[in-house]
Amino acid sequence: MKKIEVIQNVLEANETIAKRNQQLLDRHRVFAINIMSAPGAGKTSLILQTLTRLKGRLNMAVIEGDVASTVDAEKVQSEAKAVVQINTRNMPESCSLMAAMIESALKDMPLDNIDLLLIENVGNLICPSEFTLGEHKRMVISSLPEGDDKPIKYPLIFIDADAVIINKMDLLPHVDFDIAAFHRSVEGLNPKAEVFQLSCKTSEGIERWCSWVLEQVKTNAIKR
Repeated sequence: MKKIEVIQNVLEANETIAKRNQQLLDRHRVFAINIMSAPGAGKTSLILQTLTRLKGRLNMAVIEGDVASTVDAEKVQSEAKAVVQINTRNMPESCSLMAAMIESALKDMPLDNIDLLLIENVGNLICPSEFTLGEHKRMVISSLPEGDDKPIKYPLIFIDADAVIINKMDLLPHVDFDIAAFHRSVEGLNPKAEVFQLSCKTSEGIERWCSWVLEQVKTNAIKR
């Protein structure tokens, strides 16, 4: 019972800070997307494509979450308005970003000059689904080399997603991945999720993804 109480307390505390984060973002009219996936699925590549395509249309910032290193932050810093690196090694929760980490990172962000905040979560299909950060939308990337069974094996992260991306479509002729089966699995778990098929390498499908992002930013601004 004590262990259950501890877990509940952690989740409740995280949720409180997450709500505070979203209130702060709303005051500054910043729209935030939490990007989740397994390692190597293409989170950083998608962020780079998004920054490049929407530059001049939105002011964008990035929070990079990794266990260690600043490799991904260095890749995106030239395209973003601001970049903050969070390394989770030696933190209480190392396999996922948590709301308190985002709260700290936002203090170093020029929020009045940002329209879109892209949060690259730690590469993991389990832990990130458990912690809200204050984001407005959650999306998960699944790449073809991972196989089409990920929604079945890791359902929670897909159930909570507003958007699901199938990345590395350029590899379809070379891997065993059943696109129709993947779509069926996602729809069975979360029929409201928007599904995108794209390739960050060839830019296939990127325009549709960026159009969706623009629409979400616009809709959120109108609601506020």
